[in-house]
Amino acid sequence: MIFAPAPQLTITVESSNNGDEVHLHPGGQGVWQARMISSLGVPVTLCASLGGEVGRVLAPLITAEGIDLRAAEGTASNGSYVHDRRDGTRVEIAETPGRPMSRHELDELYGLALAEGMRAGVSVLSGPTDPRITPADVYRRLAGDLRRNGRRVIADLSGDHLTAVLAGGVTFLKVSHEELAKDGRAAGSEPDQLVRAMRELNAAGADSVVVSRADQPALALLDGEAYELIMPKLEPADPRGAGDSMTAGVAAVLAQGGDLATAVRTGAAAGALNVTRHGLGTGRADAIHTMIEHIELRPYLSERPE
Repeated sequence: MIFAPAPQLTITVESSNNGDEVHLHPGGQGVWQARMISSLGVPVTLCASLGGEVGRVLAPLITAEGIDLRAAEGTASNGSYVHDRRDGTRVEIAETPGRPMSRHELDELYGLALAEGMRAGVSVLSGPTDPRITPADVYRRLAGDLRRNGRRVIADLSGDHLTAVLAGGVTFLKVSHEELAKDGRAAGSEPDQLVRAMRELNAAGADSVVVSRADQPALALLDGEAYELIMPKLEPADPRGAGDSMTAGVAAVLAQGGDLATAVRTGAAAGALNVTRHGLGTGRADAIHTMIEHIELRPYLSERPE
């Protein structure tokens, strides 16, 4: 189950041999994660609130991608993101994040997500485009309710939403080193500083943690042991979405009963492949499985006491 409170509609203008083209796709962190999980051959249910004109457009676009949609009908309109990619780079034209959800909308979405999370066994809690859309405490309650009933919870959050979900408890947490620094959870970007931050996240409620570091090896804390994720060097076509693909790869393997080390390597392979593509949360399963052979989970040895 993917908890995606308020997906966005993405509108992309691109050039082709036949002139300009306009593409419409569902977007937002939860949608990108669901897309990658589906690409890996794992059934996925997306729980979201859809409202307004944008929400009516999003529903058929999401289901057309083979994602099982469970939508709470809302009055608050979903957001949209318009960008121009005709010269090969992404230029933002306009963005509307969407409006905060009402108490009734939150209650309806929470009930859907809780029911589907209990059925799924593995749930991914993704963040809203704007933190004002969904209160942080919703994440604490949902993570806690699922965990208390023996379900595994994966989160990819930052800020107050990360603090809240830690209080509920998570099986696996993915966060970037930039987010750790922004939130004041890491003293710096050096590996030892990030490993210390991961251990603090573990003590706060995350069983396992992965910290992505842009083009540097990611760091992982699995069963109390620190590792580096050594990945092949690839030229990025679009660096956005790599972290979401990593989270999705981890969730897909755990949902199929795989072990944590394989899940992390699969997530790293999905993230590495995604940056070579223009579509967010995309990648062929066979290419990802081939890429896994080039991912090394190496024990991290240079951690030193302060």
